[in-house]
Amino acid sequence: MFNDLSSPAAFLASRRSGKPRDMAGPGPSPEQLRMILETTIRVPDHGKLAPWRFVIVESEQRAAFAALLDRAYRADKPEPGRLELEAIQQFAHQAPALVIAISQPAHASHIPIWEQELSAGAACMNLLAATHAAGFVGGWLTGWAAYSPIVRDAFAGSDAKIAGFVFIGSPTRELDERPRPDYTAVVSNWNPPAA
Repeated sequence: MFNDLSSPAAFLASRRSGKPRDMAGPGPSPEQLRMILETTIRVPDHGKLAPWRFVIVESEQRAAFAALLDRAYRADKPEPGRLELEAIQQFAHQAPALVIAISQPAHASHIPIWEQELSAGAACMNLLAATHAAGFVGGWLTGWAAYSPIVRDAFAGSDAKIAGFVFIGSPTRELDERPRPDYTAVVSNWNPPAA
């Protein structure tokens, strides 16, 4: 089955995450990115709450994004070093496309928050799969900026969380297969307890 890349299972098994710093153009066109995001939101969603949002940071907005990250970083570390500031600039400007995934639970709903957060995670995975299907590579990152209230408040309210920064582009090198867990270490058959 996995020798035929036209099968859905083989296609998913061929997906790799890319390092955003190793991504180059072309990135998705606005039409391609819309198709990717329309596919992204087709995920399990108990209660039909759509407990996620996606914010596109356009290329001409990357300098403003870098300034936001700089301000947020300095709020916790007023005198950052040169390498730290360079890393912030590099993060903000890498890869042709950037989508910020927001977990936006409906707190008034009877659906548990945990289930809504799982839906946001599923949407992020769908975003990576749809990116792969469109012929691009994606990288889902978090890091300190995902947990910064200053960064979060620039994209969502205080009741939300940044689920991740998803960078999209074309790979500049062959994507490596990373080590995967051994099947028997993570999959087992249930043994019912004795009555």
